[in-house]
Amino acid sequence: MQSLGAGIAAAPAVLRGSRVPGDKPNLLFLWTDEQRADTIAVYGGRYRTPALDRLAAESVVFDRAYVTQPVCTPSRSSVMTGLWPHQTGAVNNNIPLPAGTRVLPELLADSAYRTAYMGKWHLGDEVFPQHGFEEWQSIEDNYRTRFSAGRDRNQRSSYHHFLTRLGYKPEADNAFSRRFCTSLPVEHSKPSFLANEASRFILANRSEPWMLYVNFLEPHPPYNSVLDDLHSPEETPLPPNYPGIPASGEPDWYRRRRAGIVKKQDRASFERTIRNYAGLCSLVDQAVHRILWALEASGAAENTIVVFTSDHGDMMGSHSLLQKQVMYEESVRVPLLLRAPFRGLRRSLVRGPVSHIHLVPTLLELLGRKQAADGLPGASLLPAIASGAQREEAILEWTADANDSGPGPDGRAAISPDGYKLVLYAGDRSILFDRNKDPLEMNNVYGRPEYREVQARLRHRIESWRKNTHDRFELPEPAA
Repeated sequence: MQSLGAGIAAAPAVLRGSRVPGDKPNLLFLWTDEQRADTIAVYGGRYRTPALDRLAAESVVFDRAYVTQPVCTPSRSSVMTGLWPHQTGAVNNNIPLPAGTRVLPELLADSAYRTAYMGKWHLGDEVFPQHGFEEWQSIEDNYRTRFSAGRDRNQRSSYHHFLTRLGYKPEADNAFSRRFCTSLPVEHSKPSFLANEASRFILANRSEPWMLYVNFLEPHPPYNSVLDDLHSPEETPLPPNYPGIPASGEPDWYRRRRAGIVKKQDRASFERTIRNYAGLCSLVDQAVHRILWALEASGAAENTIVVFTSDHGDMMGSHSLLQKQVMYEESVRVPLLLRAPFRGLRRSLVRGPVSHIHLVPTLLELLGRKQAADGLPGASLLPAIASGAQREEAILEWTADANDSGPGPDGRAAISPDGYKLVLYAGDRSILFDRNKDPLEMNNVYGRPEYREVQARLRHRIESWRKNTHDRFELPEPAA
């Protein structure tokens, strides 16, 4: 395995104890919040992410990986459980994952594994160990008002206590805001805190099988850090579909969302935001470097599954939008890297749309418990890895939050292997993109006669999925 730092010799690929590669492999699951695919080089990015670039060079790269829903809690529920958001009930932000809904360690059900979750959770009771994780290192104080009944709302995150030990004084309500944390030096940042804790866990458990999830808040807003000026303007250009307002029509609520953003963001503001966003990606990257170094130094790298992905993307100026919630590519497509040396899963490319819904079945098969995925709606991606292509549509959900008038109507989408994206909204304009001719998604061809067959095919796919997964969404009437 390639060394993870200049002048640092690679540790020998020797497992401690009696294990051999493939025997109770470890799982290192690294993920970010709001990182679009084209932030790393393998997806065409120009940001400074050498650790992720190196990992990509050693991994299966899923060229077109998609979330199940482009917002935090619903997407996270799918990543952790292998279920659709409408099946977990976590269809909007801040809905707790039910205690009886099993996540991967609970599905694996192997007491030999040491388990840890570190970072942002956003699935309820943020700072309390749960769902089969023995160790819990939390970083967020701002979900305390949403703790379950009986939980102590005076409890603060692990990162909060880390900062107080360093001498920092909490702000109002004995908490550290996200904005405050963006002003701290790299070594006191949330990514560095997580790198320290993850490295400690990996090295301390090097003789035992382990599962470790590390979720970074960054590059989620606020779009600031001490690395705001790390990248030059030339390295962080505006996206090619800025201002990118489709002339052929889009959902009304997309337009309403844009109207609110452009009141605050002119061209210069978008340029500044993109530079800051790139700095946050680099802040995460330095932490990933340190975690992967610890894995290599532990001697267990050859027997460890490594995953890197994100819970959704960020528009970052594309179509003059920011953040997520829409079905444009920049919001729904994320990086997805998978390395499992003991199975020969190293550098290769999988083409075609791949959904996060398949992650849990894939990992269970790699962990030697394929049968534990019985009943889950997804399927292992190992056949797609072997063939180099995924040949089925990726399905996405959107469920409007009844407590928020902003995020528009419910919708469902299908993204096909042959380059089409259909998004059906109930009570608003639907979308069809021919991404073969229109990769920047500037031309909505929904309802055009020449696309009638494609539209009917993808509509049928959504309807079939809806019935198979017991989804209550009612498809709007087909375009005339």
